[in-house]
Amino acid sequence: MGMNEHSAAEPSWLGLSHEEAATRFVHEGANELPRSGQRPLWRIVVEVLREPMLTLLLAAGLIYLVLGDTREALILLVFAMLSVVITVVQEARTERALDALRDLTSPHAMVIRAGERLSVPAREVVRGDLMVLDEGDRVVADGWLAQGDAVQIDESLLTGESVPVRKVACGLAEPTEEVRPGGDDLPFVYSGTLVVRGSGLAIVTATGPASQIGRIGQALSSIETEAPRLQQQMRRLAIGLAVLGGVACLLAIVLYGLMRGSWLDAALAGIALGMSMLPEEFPVVLAVFLAMGAMRMSRARVLTRRASAIETLGAATVLCTDKTGTLTENRMRMAQLRLPDGTVHALSAHAEVLAGDLEQLAELGMLASAPHPVDPMEIAFHDVSAPVPGWSLVRTYPLDPALLAMSNVWSGEAGEVLVAAKGAPEAIAGLCRMADADRARVLADVDAMAEAGLRVLAVAQASWDEGDLPDSQAGFAFTFRGLVGLADPLRASVPDAVRQCREAGIRIVMITGDYPRTARAIAAQAGIGDGGVLTGDELATMADADLCERIATTTVCARIMPEQKLRIVEALKAGGDIVAMTGDGVNDAPSLKAAHIGIAMGGRGTDVAREAASIVLLDDDFGSIVEAVRLGRRIYDNIRKAIGFILAAHIPIAGLALLPLLAGMPLLLGPVHIAFIEMIIDPVCSLVFEAEVAEHDAMKRPPRRPDAPLFARALVGWAVFQGLVVFLTAGGVAVFLWESGHDATVVRSGAFFALVLGLVGLILINRRFSASLLSALRRPNPALAVVLAAVASILAATQVVPFVAGLFRFSTVAAHDLALVGMVSLGALLLLEWVKLRWAARLLA
Repeated sequence: MGMNEHSAAEPSWLGLSHEEAATRFVHEGANELPRSGQRPLWRIVVEVLREPMLTLLLAAGLIYLVLGDTREALILLVFAMLSVVITVVQEARTERALDALRDLTSPHAMVIRAGERLSVPAREVVRGDLMVLDEGDRVVADGWLAQGDAVQIDESLLTGESVPVRKVACGLAEPTEEVRPGGDDLPFVYSGTLVVRGSGLAIVTATGPASQIGRIGQALSSIETEAPRLQQQMRRLAIGLAVLGGVACLLAIVLYGLMRGSWLDAALAGIALGMSMLPEEFPVVLAVFLAMGAMRMSRARVLTRRASAIETLGAATVLCTDKTGTLTENRMRMAQLRLPDGTVHALSAHAEVLAGDLEQLAELGMLASAPHPVDPMEIAFHDVSAPVPGWSLVRTYPLDPALLAMSNVWSGEAGEVLVAAKGAPEAIAGLCRMADADRARVLADVDAMAEAGLRVLAVAQASWDEGDLPDSQAGFAFTFRGLVGLADPLRASVPDAVRQCREAGIRIVMITGDYPRTARAIAAQAGIGDGGVLTGDELATMADADLCERIATTTVCARIMPEQKLRIVEALKAGGDIVAMTGDGVNDAPSLKAAHIGIAMGGRGTDVAREAASIVLLDDDFGSIVEAVRLGRRIYDNIRKAIGFILAAHIPIAGLALLPLLAGMPLLLGPVHIAFIEMIIDPVCSLVFEAEVAEHDAMKRPPRRPDAPLFARALVGWAVFQGLVVFLTAGGVAVFLWESGHDATVVRSGAFFALVLGLVGLILINRRFSASLLSALRRPNPALAVVLAAVASILAATQVVPFVAGLFRFSTVAAHDLALVGMVSLGALLLLEWVKLRWAARLLA
């Protein structure tokens, strides 16, 4: 904490000179955290282009270009650029939103320089500045309290402990005590903390990266994040199919050339087969689905800093959440009043009128609070009772380390003196000089209120008519007036959100710095399971193996120290769980980064927490997490549908490319036909399936196994079965027309029509596994309507526009042959629907 060799002068009540402050700003830098997570637009573009799956997509386009299929190459490259644009726009929007949040949380500070009070941006505060602190101020740099009056500071962002700590001033001389956040009666103040009472002057000793917040932020770089499983599986699948397609292409060329003797036709057949098997749609699906998913989440005020976290969130098995501000509203509310005669009154969440002794108790609590409070507990008193007219504050007796109570002395218009006190029940009992039996009864009431999750304060009253006021509040003859129970209300959306999580197979683990009794009560109100409670003291003595075993059945972790959160996350991961972790404070940042999905609170969270997280909730609402989980599951389901459709679609394409080789027929599919089919497949898999709503049981299924493959056996079998049905339909039409004596152009036309109708059927069948075909037809999907209209128009053009027919090498197909194609395709559609309804449970497993 000491001043180093750069110091030009000892601390002074006049503060630094303007010149010295400017020099230190230049030499030591701005008072802000390194923005390691901030990426300029050009870097976002580079990172997107370096993504392996997108690289594969661009490489496929270049392959088509080398093969001479300029149309397909251009279509593919345009699609690649579209994916890049969507991803870049979303990531840039996210970064801008985070910058806006960062600006909102970058306050101004009052400093004394050259004897003058100046308001300067927090980033311009330098080491050695004399910083002015008042109630409600956010401390913007580390330092020591040189002068102070009853200063209390909320250090929960650093320690996780919601109770403010008292500070003592030590003058201009630098303190020699050990520097650490937390604990009463220390002189140190820390960046990011909040002054809830009192005022003072502090000497700045550390800014930016050198502060406690900065050091925690820098430590995050040592924690490695894991690559998304879906991306790994998609990459393996795409590479495997690409290799298979290349081998099939070469084999087809060789076999066709040797068997037919026409190497030109062999080359065309090989190219068509290779094009039919190249998996260029896979990276489109992954890039577009995740980018569009991030855009959908942003509309729900959920920012996605890493799009791949969306699908991982859908697989989460454990959600670790803090209590204050996430499950609760982070504001205190008067919830219960207890009078000395045993009367108990529970206050509703809505304003209500109190009377008699209850009104007097609430009013005394307000009079014992600061006239303009910052402390959440004192705000709660003011919310219930309005200031009393005609009374003026004469003197305040602040909290004392030896007596955890405070008193305000008020003078009335007639000269009468009223003393109102509030504080810890034990302290108030001492001030009231209670008999042992009365004290025991009061403490029993306190225990009962604490069991309900309330924070309890006792209130007392005294009068004074003896001249000068005593030096200590212990000099008054207080009378006990009752107990006040304060609660941090549960967010209204939490019970339903917790219920949905439990139905979805997600275990909630609450991690808090509060006492076990309070934590258990809040957990019960929220509907969190009645599992075990693990305390920080117990955790500290546990080996890692024991912790893994214990945490598997624990639902509440209480009195947890900041560094212990990371151990809890690592223990859950070691047990095979997919861990989502919420947090807002600096102390949460390491565990946010270590979790599979870090979820930071955007409204009240710190820069460090947001930089470490992969998802940021702008509204700090626990219910938004459930919506994000739902969207993650929807995206994963739709990705599987799209990939299944792609595999199924490529089977009949490859089959029709091989059929002429095996049956002695002319070529049915050339590059132009496959290019057209890809124009159907690409937008369908990347736009139509992406826009599909979630399955009705999306939040009633357990999370998928962490090691579950992208394709389960049932889904692979379903894709292959669909593909074979469409191939047999289109191939059967081709063979029938060929055996009926039609020429090659008619055979090709009929087979192509059957193939396209079969692919349209696959789209309708796969839109939703848990619903029938009829419901799919009734459910609107604008992207699908556009695709189907375009397909119908082009197919019609091949029959009536000679240029288009020539491009496809088609002839006009007779009406009865078209009717045959339609009937066979309809039969295949009904067969697939019948099978799907019986396989639905396995397809969604």
